[in-house]
Amino acid sequence: MLYDIVDWLNGLLWGNILIPLLILSGIWFTFRLAGIQFRHFTHMFSVMKHSRSTDGHGISSFQALCTTLAARVGTGNLMGVAVAISLGGPGAIFWMWVIALVGMATAFAESALAQLYKQENADGEYRGGPAFYMLKGLKSPVLAVIFSVCLFIGYGIIFSAPQANSIAEAFSYSFDLDPMYTGVFLTIFTGVIILGGLKQIARFAEITVPFMGLAYFLVALWVIITNLSAIPAVFVDIVSSALGLREAGAGMVGAAIMQGIKRGLYSNEAGMGSAPNAAAAATPYPPHPASQGYVQMLGVFFDTIVLCTCTAMIILLSGVDLNQEVGIELTQQALAGEVGTWGSDFISLAIFFFGFTSMVANFAYAENSLSFIKMDNKVGRIIFVSVFLGMIFYGSIATLGQVIALADLAVALMTVVNVVAIVLLTKHLVTIAKDYNRHIDQNEIPRFIATPEQEKQMNLTPGIWSEENTKLP
Repeated sequence: MLYDIVDWLNGLLWGNILIPLLILSGIWFTFRLAGIQFRHFTHMFSVMKHSRSTDGHGISSFQALCTTLAARVGTGNLMGVAVAISLGGPGAIFWMWVIALVGMATAFAESALAQLYKQENADGEYRGGPAFYMLKGLKSPVLAVIFSVCLFIGYGIIFSAPQANSIAEAFSYSFDLDPMYTGVFLTIFTGVIILGGLKQIARFAEITVPFMGLAYFLVALWVIITNLSAIPAVFVDIVSSALGLREAGAGMVGAAIMQGIKRGLYSNEAGMGSAPNAAAAATPYPPHPASQGYVQMLGVFFDTIVLCTCTAMIILLSGVDLNQEVGIELTQQALAGEVGTWGSDFISLAIFFFGFTSMVANFAYAENSLSFIKMDNKVGRIIFVSVFLGMIFYGSIATLGQVIALADLAVALMTVVNVVAIVLLTKHLVTIAKDYNRHIDQNEIPRFIATPEQEKQMNLTPGIWSEENTKLP
């Protein structure tokens, strides 16, 4: 009965509400921010020049990017893309691109607002995120609690189980390793990393994410180069399937749109409200809340436009039967067919790094919700860590069909609440975006110093954007 209700709610949210909401919100922010993801495309990269600088209050912008990429670049980039292509055809990739491009503006909005409404915790470290801008910006503790509950259920309980399941499945496929052993290792290794707190998680992500991303990109690039003559036909296939231009694919358009947008959201997380939890913890450079918006736009670009496309190219160029396998085995077979048997083992290692870093970042996100659900105490944290690690082990050995349905529901509810909040805060978002652009137009390093009137009008934490806290190095 419970799962019938969950399935009904998922059908309602994903089929009728979430997809139009995401597209419309992406278009809304693209319009209100004057096409910022296209107009300032190169500026996204220039912001990263000094991104490793920080102070004792926060992690660096680069660490924030790597932490959010650790969550974004997970099994969805390998398994999720394969599932999208299997169920929605090649056209699903086109809709992944669409949701990523419009979603970049949404990612800017939520991360810039998270920076704007951040505050210091008892240890003098920055914390923030959607629950904070709902509580302070919208003055709505109800929305803050609803979001935090969904964040805790999704990232603290459910989301790491499918990641662990994909790793165990890949290792079983390639190395014939018992999933129970994989589960024990993942649980212990994750525990070692997460108990060091956000800064240790950020340092781990800073080392691991660039390495794994570059390695996967280079392997995919080799596959593309060795099949260069087939690239135009693959792109024609993607576009024609997406738009129903082929007779055989006309009936697949709905499936392509659904799978592309659903898996695109899962992968790049734009609008979901997850990445802002890490973005708010950064000491940005330039010292302006909008700078984290640019950093997180870049995260969406890397995740979906670059890495998801890499997986799509590996699968579509290989000629593997798309109906033969669903999930990670499809990606493994495709790469093995292109580079030899080591390709399957490489995907297993990639899925380990991608999935493991996602699990670690999931913990950091969920931890941010504890104060809103009255679990930010010793007992609450012990329960949280125990449940989180227990679900990793469970995910390694269990069938997750029903659990994934709950994850879909948590994602949908989180996203709806978050998108509504950032749309309602558009006025403040436009204010800081215009302030940033004014500095750029005057060839100045952007620096946001909130006046007492702005602090009162926006309900900002007093002094968080003071002249003292935004000094240039």
